[in-house]
Amino acid sequence: MAEEAGMFTVQQTVGSVLCCKCGIPMAPNAANMCVKCLRSEVDITEGLQKHVIIIHCPECDTYLQPPRTWIKAQLESKELLTFCVKRLKNMNRVRLVHAEFVWTEPHSKRIKVRLRVQKEVLNGAILEQAYVVEYVQQEHMCESCSRVQANPDQWVAAVQLRQHVSHRRTFFYLEQLILKHNAAAHAIKIKQMDQGIDFFFANRSHGMKFVEFICKVAPVRSRNDKQLVSQDTKSNNYNYKYTFSVEISPICREDLICLPPKVALSLGNFGPLVICSKVTNSIALLDPFTLRQCFLDAEQYWRTSFKSLLTSRQLVEYIVLDVELVSSEVNIGGSRCALADAQVARVSDFGKNDLIFSIRTHLGHLLSPGDYALGYDLYSANANDMELDKHKGLVLPEVILIKKSYEEKRQRKRGKPRSWKLKSLNMEVDDTRNRADEEKVNNEYEEFLRDLEENPDIRFNISLYRNRDYQPSEVASVTDGDVPSVPLEELLADLDLSDEEMEDTA
Repeated sequence: MAEEAGMFTVQQTVGSVLCCKCGIPMAPNAANMCVKCLRSEVDITEGLQKHVIIIHCPECDTYLQPPRTWIKAQLESKELLTFCVKRLKNMNRVRLVHAEFVWTEPHSKRIKVRLRVQKEVLNGAILEQAYVVEYVQQEHMCESCSRVQANPDQWVAAVQLRQHVSHRRTFFYLEQLILKHNAAAHAIKIKQMDQGIDFFFANRSHGMKFVEFICKVAPVRSRNDKQLVSQDTKSNNYNYKYTFSVEISPICREDLICLPPKVALSLGNFGPLVICSKVTNSIALLDPFTLRQCFLDAEQYWRTSFKSLLTSRQLVEYIVLDVELVSSEVNIGGSRCALADAQVARVSDFGKNDLIFSIRTHLGHLLSPGDYALGYDLYSANANDMELDKHKGLVLPEVILIKKSYEEKRQRKRGKPRSWKLKSLNMEVDDTRNRADEEKVNNEYEEFLRDLEENPDIRFNISLYRNRDYQPSEVASVTDGDVPSVPLEELLADLDLSDEEMEDTA
């Protein structure tokens, strides 16, 4: 502004002074000392810790935060840096500006952190200085790990997960949910039982947290008991073992259900013949004749519990002869449905009789003449259910179709590896099982894998990983195009650092 107006301006200059100790010219400051002399006179890191001992558990990779808290942190992580800084004393004397790790050998049991601090010194001058703090790791197992090492069976809380059905499909699905959310991270032992799984924990709170997780993903009811192990009347200390019994609803996906009259009336005259379309923390029921859908939460179900009329173990294969759509396709609960009138015949009747069934199905958007479908044969089934007798005048349909069948097309891919895989829990399996039981479990697991391929809704809640042993074939991709498969974009890369890979990178 002054230059534009033609006015004369005087440039402002900063003078220099001589250091009061060494006499070199320097910019003036409050102490009238240069930086070197100021640091020789004052050490702002005096009284601050340079060596700290920290307790590390080698089993679970945690660090002790006194008095009894154990913190899990990886090397050179934000959590570990925060833990190291908080362990320092007298840090209120200075102002922390910056903190970073100094690289050390992983096996040296040393962690070095470079800190940069500031402090006001002589006559208001602010001095900044960096120094290194060395943390020495002392290996000491935490209480839970030492208990496991001393006696692996010395558990405090046990969660007994049970479902009274003839298959393990529900537990295959729950296993993947537990792995995805790392819900059983604190379990010291997992044991597979006849109709369920037992989880053992070293802490009661870990068992309660696991039960809360199961209640969020499945319709369950639970109860808990405790047993006195030891007591000290002088110090008033008691040691208990806690047992949590968790029962999962026996209603599974694709089951045919005859609702009790009270339940059907409470749902607005729903059903009574319905299909279980989905099971989460509530049970989704679908009327295949009207496309109505209702939900039952765990409390509603256990208040008036009921069983399935027919289960997925009793599905019969049919061939579709003719299909005629009745209504347009609708979206119900994330899945598509369309009413249609169809003519079907049992595959087992071919060459024996000409029995044809005219039915109504909710799979009109999927079925075409010549397709195969799985359904319940109510024409020849012997359904002994008391709930059926309570519905007076109920006319049972001859066939209720559940899903489209790809068994004939899967015969071409039998024995070929999949492009994806699943992880599994480290469970102890009962050795008393015979060969027939193992084959049954393997067949059920194969059916579970097929369900994952056919239902994107089930895959949405679990993690699928790429199979590195899979080699795609051009011929297989052309011939098996109609068979449901998992898209490549839904797969996750499995991080597996083997010894061979480590040698190659070295």
